[in-house]
Parts: sequence; C-alpha cells; structure tokens
Amino acid sequence: MWNKKWSIAFAVVVVGTLVLSACAQPTPQVIEREVEVTRVVEREGETVIETAIVIEEVEVTAVPTPAPESPVTMHWNLGGEPPQVDPALSTDTTSVLVDEQLFLGLTDFDDETSEVVPELATSWEANEDGSVWTFYLRDDVPWVKHNPATGETAVVTDEEGNPVMVTAHDVENAVKRTLNPETGSDYAYVLYIIEGALDYNSGEETDPETVGVKALDDYTVEFTLRQPAGYFPGIASMWVCRPVYQPVIDEWGARWVEPGYIVTNGPYVLDEWAHEDHMTFVKNPHFYNADSMQIERIYAVMVNAASTAMAMYENNELDNAYPGPPLEEMDRIKEDPVLSEELYIAPDVCTYYYGFTNNKPPFDDPLVRKAFSAAIDRVSLVENVTKGGQLPANTFAPKGIFGNAAGDPSIAPWALDPEMGKEMAQEWLAEAGYPGGEGFPAVTLMHNTSEGHRSIAEAIQAMWRETLGVEVDVTNQEWGVYLETLKSDTPLDQMSHIWRLGWCADYADQNNWLHEVFNCEEGANRLRRNCVDETCTAVEPSEFDELTAQAGQETDPDVRAELYYQAEKILSEEEAAYAPIYYYTQVDLTKPWLNRTYQAIGGEHWDRWTIDWEAKKAATGIK
Repeated sequence: MWNKKWSIAFAVVVVGTLVLSACAQPTPQVIEREVEVTRVVEREGETVIETAIVIEEVEVTAVPTPAPESPVTMHWNLGGEPPQVDPALSTDTTSVLVDEQLFLGLTDFDDETSEVVPELATSWEANEDGSVWTFYLRDDVPWVKHNPATGETAVVTDEEGNPVMVTAHDVENAVKRTLNPETGSDYAYVLYIIEGALDYNSGEETDPETVGVKALDDYTVEFTLRQPAGYFPGIASMWVCRPVYQPVIDEWGARWVEPGYIVTNGPYVLDEWAHEDHMTFVKNPHFYNADSMQIERIYAVMVNAASTAMAMYENNELDNAYPGPPLEEMDRIKEDPVLSEELYIAPDVCTYYYGFTNNKPPFDDPLVRKAFSAAIDRVSLVENVTKGGQLPANTFAPKGIFGNAAGDPSIAPWALDPEMGKEMAQEWLAEAGYPGGEGFPAVTLMHNTSEGHRSIAEAIQAMWRETLGVEVDVTNQEWGVYLETLKSDTPLDQMSHIWRLGWCADYADQNNWLHEVFNCEEGANRLRRNCVDETCTAVEPSEFDELTAQAGQETDPDVRAELYYQAEKILSEEEAAYAPIYYYTQVDLTKPWLNRTYQAIGGEHWDRWTIDWEAKKAATGIK
C-alpha cells in the first residue's frame, strides 16, 4: 500500500442544520472553501490511499460577535471647569471634588456622622496636650499612572522594577510643597497651625526643615503644632495635605495634572479632560478597595446653567442634577409626582454670604455696610426665591460647627426680623450721610456666573432699591476668573464693592470659619479687613482678630465657645464686615437607580456609591 497525492476539483455541498428560535435569524450565505479529503481506492489491483484538495460549498449563517458590555457608568455634572486639580492649589468645591477621587487624605469624614475616620492613615494619636500628632499609614497604596490611549492603569515602579508605594515621606513633602511660597497656594493658611508653617509660607523663614512635619519612617508621619488642637485630625483630611508624586511634577511642571502625565493614588484615575466640556474618570484597579467598587466609570460634564442641567437630568442624560435644581423650578419639582420623590433636602454645613470690600469707598464706612446688610430681607429670600428650606443667617458658622451662634437673636437681630432690618438700614444709611440714598455713588455687586446666583442678586438688588433708595449694578464672571479677582492682591479699582461667596466646612470647628476665612493676619481676608494699603500687604489687627487667635489657643471648650460668640457678634454687628444671608441646605435631584450618600464635609465618595445598572440601561437605552 502506498500514498499518492493528487488534486481534483469537484463540489461538495454541505448544509448546516439550524436551530430555530422565536426571533428572526440572519440570512444564510453560501461560501466556498478548500478542504483536504483522503480516500482509499482500488487501482490496477492495488489498494491506493489518495489525498485530494477539494473545493466545497458551505451554507453558513453568520453569528455576530456580541458587543462588549458597557462599563457601569455614572453621568455627573461638575457645574463648570475645575480651576485646579493640583491639591496644593485647589480652593473651591469643584476642584476639591475632583481631588477627592484622585488623591487620598490622611483622614476622611464619615458619610453619616461627619466624624473623622481613617483613610491613608489607619490610626493616629496625640501627646498629652494635643500639640504633637502622629499618624500611622497603610502600606498597600501604590502610585499609579493611567494611559488614556490604551486604557491601562499601571503601578509606578522604581529602577529595579519594584512598585513605588505612597509613604510618610510623600506626606511630608506635600505639606512642605503647599507651604512653599513658590508654589503659590491660596489655601496654605489652613496649615498655619503647624509649627513654622506661617514663617515658611510668608518667606520669613526659607528652610523647609523648620516646618513641624516629619516622616519618622516610611509609614509614620508626625506633626508638631504651635498650639494644642484637638481638631487637627480634621485638618489632616484636607487636600493641601494629600501626597502628590513629586517626580512627575519635576518633569512636567504645571502640565503634570493632565491625562497621560498625572500620577495618582486614589480610587479613580483621570482618563480624559476636555477642558470646559467634560472629564472622564475610570476605576483604579490597583486601589486597595477596588474589588468593592461597583461604578467603573464617571463621565462628568461641565454644564454651568442649572436649567440646562435640569433638562439633561429629565432626559436621563445625568444621574444627578448638580449643582441643584433651578430656583424657578422648585415649585414644579415639589408638585411633580416623580421629581418630588427624587428630591432630597437636608441641612448642610455651608453659609451663603455677600462680602463687602472693606477698604473701598463707600464700604469703608461700617454704617454703610450695616445698612446694606440690614436691608436684605432674608426671610423673603429663602421663602420666595431659593425655596429649598434654607434658613436666614445672622452669623457665619451654621449649626453643626463647634462654637457656632447660628440663629442667636442677641447677634444682629435685624438679620432675622425683616421689618426691624428695614428700619435700621434706613437709619444707618442716613447717619452715613446718604438719607434716602441721596448722593450715594455707583456701586457694583459681582457674582460668579450662575442662574441661581443671578436670581438671588436681582432679588437683593430690588431690596436695596426699595429700602435704601440706591441702585446697584450687577455683574458676573466665570468661576475660575472670579476666584482670581477675589484675591486680596487684585488692584482695588478692579475689585467690586460687593461680591458673593459660600463657605462650607473643611472640618467642624470655628477655627475653620471665623479665623481661617476672616482673620486679617492668618486668614484668607478677602474682605480686606484692617488693610493699611489697597492690596493688604500690611494689616492692623483689631479685637476680632485677637479673639479668633485666642480661641484657637484655648483648650477649654466653654471658653473657646464664648470667644467665638464675641467674634461673631463683632463681625456681624460692629464691623458688619460682610452680610450673612442664609445657611445652606443640600438640595439634590438624584435618579432612583443611583444609590448614594450625601457628604456634609469633604468631597463626595463616588467609590462607595452603586448603580442599579439594569434599571439605568432600561431607562437610558445603554447597551
């Protein structure tokens, strides 16, 4: 027996058997293909094995490859372009929300109780008087770099291929970087509680080693404070303390925060940043808690107009109507059987206020400031304009903050009594030399671009016109530009007389409110209180500044509370340096498929939220 190979062309028709289903099937097609066929034949008395190359026609039905499952995605609205992503330079809630996803803090705040809880640090302790705090870090947090082109997130490695972990040295370097005057951090003042921080940040001391933060080993960092502070673990949660990867900053400078360059350590990584349009975040697969994170991707648009965001929400393009429903829609939302069930209103630890530029005439006169503050009918404003359960404010710190005096009628009672306020406002303006508004100069109120802020400004503008007989021009600026304008080094002629801001708790102590916001020596002092010159290069502290400094040094809670009470009274009444308007509430619309928490202090914890993915896909058409 021998083998013989030969070629022959003939047709073999093969018909596949199909299993029918209830749905329509794709149309079968006939294709040709070459196959090798072996057979045994008798030739001239011999048995021969022949191999032939045969062309056969095959009827096939193409079965499409299933499309990959879409990642579990949340659609969010940031409300605008984040002015910063660099934790040392962030100052606003939008930037801080982004930082919360990308970088870990030493501590965090519980979603329900707002108590300080572990994050990068697993535990901490203080010495006997609370002036030295030691934090013990977890050892399983790597630095990661995401490649937007490939979608891969890789752990950063050293020259020997070992993973580079976040250490106490990174924390020390981050704190010193924030305080370095060359960094230009506008939020560095919150770290002045650390020994040597003020002198280093102000340039009086040039050696960073004089700052009271030190890595004792790879996973232990110690802070030495200039005075005891039981609230320091709350400060340790803040973005200005969060470790950043210095090598990438050294290599790329300001570009280090862009996708493809940025190195992070948080639950999400930055996949895309289309400036002024959207950002995309994806889950960090190397995060220590990644297995419990259900939301894999966040697509965050930057829609400033609340009416547009509301339309997108109602069209199921957004899972949440941040930055809150349009004020003019509140009545409809409350009456709508669906939207009213999706509406969430709860107290918040934030205050809405108008700042007066204290060194710009005519608001350099406390009588004028008192008149403008008293003429605001806060009760009418929250009942007829904001409509979200907000409360009229007569002080700066709201309920929930240690040392607050919110609603105490012994402080600026005219802020809580509209009729008293109108009467006192007219008397004070007349005493200042402008009876009935006669001879009052042109002044400007400025707010960041927002439909809600505009509605509030127009309502208060009308109150000033009716009660004081004065006309106030209203103008607005985009958020990032607005924050730059409010800095105390902006030339006075470019600064508005009145401007709006909100303040939300970084931690639940008055030190974070009265002292860090308004103290003329150690706070932000956007009000330009006690300035010797136009841009506040020098100041002359007054009783208010002495009180907030003393309260920070005091260890007796009762004494501290009394000092803050006195400071609140001076700021709202005697100086009337600003006009507290209302205490915020959280006003949110959230789709029923998004299971979320409502964070009172700090950024939202997207990594702990979940989505009923099947419900969202059914409602939105996502495959």
